Amino acid sequence: MPMLEYQPEAALPEAALPIVYRDDYLVAINKPAGMLVHRTPLARGETRFVVQTLRDQLGCRVYPVHRLDRPTSGLLLFALSPEMATRLCEEFTQQRVEKRYLAVVRGLGPECERLDYALREEDGSRPKVEMPAMDALTEVRRLDSVELPIQVDRYPQTRYSLMEARPLTGRRHQIRRHLSRRGYPIVGDAKHGKGNHNRFFRERLECPGLLLAAVGLSFLHPVRQARVHLSASLSSDLTVLFERFGWAGHVPSSTVHWEDDEVNCALP
Repeated sequence: MPMLEYQPEAALPEAALPIVYRDDYLVAINKPAGMLVHRTPLARGETRFVVQTLRDQLGCRVYPVHRLDRPTSGLLLFALSPEMATRLCEEFTQQRVEKRYLAVVRGLGPECERLDYALREEDGSRPKVEMPAMDALTEVRRLDSVELPIQVDRYPQTRYSLMEARPLTGRRHQIRRHLSRRGYPIVGDAKHGKGNHNRFFRERLECPGLLLAAVGLSFLHPVRQARVHLSASLSSDLTVLFERFGWAGHVPSSTVHWEDDEVNCALP
């Protein structure tokens, strides 16, 4: 039986990464928006990265088993050994890991829909037209919406929606590209979004970043052989925005739930 260690996010030092779950084999953190997972040519003077910070925080090597875009906040899973990394990576490759995201989009998003637009990879080394198109599938659901009596675009009122997104494949920028292609770009998306809406949120609502958060992760623990469901809280600016829009009931908390447990843990 693995050692279980629950660390309330509020108890961590300011410079530390919030840990949602940790045992002898793996650790899940709540990645801050804007932080790169590891050193890349995109770093451009950055000095703080998730892998190095978490390694120093835990005092051991860590092995990322999936990725989050730099501007995306939320759950990020690491193995604590190469063997465990191989087993967890296989779970992601075989699409046995369930992922849940929350996104704020422009317009009144679809009530419930499956988006299946094929996507070309974006690796930055070759023109996108030279990359093969690959199947991509995302399930989206509108959780709530708001109408503001403010003209941001050509209409006197402006609507925004809170969308739940569950990617069933793992293409680069999949959620961002799928929602934009459907006509509901995520607010704060500099590449696939709309500049006037991004500016409105940055200047009037104090939300300068991408409004996309990875809030749920469910997978089979390779050692315990039980399914674990992790949930991560939102950043403070997103929490304030949700409350302002009347979406407080959709603000998640950091929790750990085991399917075979009678008692589960909710973190403060």
